[in-house]
Amino acid sequence: MNSAQIKCLCVFAVFAVIGFGPVSPGCLIGIYIVAFRPYWFWALANSLYADLPRPQPPVSTDIVQDSKQARKKCFFGLLGLFILDIAPVPVTPVVAFFIITIRPLWFYRLIARIYGNTQAS
Repeated sequence: MNSAQIKCLCVFAVFAVIGFGPVSPGCLIGIYIVAFRPYWFWALANSLYADLPRPQPPVSTDIVQDSKQARKKCFFGLLGLFILDIAPVPVTPVVAFFIITIRPLWFYRLIARIYGNTQAS
């Protein structure tokens, strides 16, 4: 487990505790990331996957359109999680714990598509 994983697990542990209210901070941050694509999240994703071989995302002929489509799908997925998190049990931190600990390659590919990176390094 690398230091980025430990830090992210700590943050989402706090989110799990404070997420018992009507607002899910994990979903709100996720929606912000999908909408504005801050550099710090791309750097964090690279740190999370630093010790794993990262796949090359498929080269798309229209990178802008592919990124836009991925951002729309992620936005609606996060909106669905946000609605689910209104229930008494927070769902988003559980999903985040899975992604942070397992680090599936599909998640890295999704981040690369959101950021429009054809050379995911």
